[in-house]
Amino acid sequence: MDFNSLIRTIPDYPKAGIQFRDITTLLKDGPGFHAAIEALVQRYRGQTISKIVGIESRGFMFAAPLAYALKLGFVPIRKKGKLPGNTIGHDYELEYGTDRIEIHHGAIEAGEHILIVDDLLATGGTAQAAATLVQKMGGKVVECAFLVDLPDIGGRQRLENEGLPVFALCEFEGD
Repeated sequence: MDFNSLIRTIPDYPKAGIQFRDITTLLKDGPGFHAAIEALVQRYRGQTISKIVGIESRGFMFAAPLAYALKLGFVPIRKKGKLPGNTIGHDYELEYGTDRIEIHHGAIEAGEHILIVDDLLATGGTAQAAATLVQKMGGKVVECAFLVDLPDIGGRQRLENEGLPVFALCEFEGD
């Protein structure tokens, strides 16, 4: 399936010069959304994966149904202060400042094989921070999976330079 054709581009959002890749058009298309989840299921069925980690918030839309289809647990990674229990966090750099993501303490056990899922790969900062959290807990990142990769921004290269395998269902060249 041509996933690119189901993803709308909104020029100059959230600021001038940005080509925003809007996945809501894929999500509202029943056959397209099903095909995206099914493509991920086919890729990861039979692989050694203990749990699937989804990154807030759009990563949840792909990670949770994938975990369900593969009969695996789903673990959310959220922004600071959003999880109710004891958490482990990691601060990371943004273009203009820092942010923090957190995971519940004990959500991942040492030696578990973890698939990290998010909707879009741009700079790779959030995915790299998620991988760091998984590794702090003793988990092994099997792969980082995305619906969309924006290769010109450099996230794939950043993650691969850290030894993290990357997969995306589609990519868009340019900003």
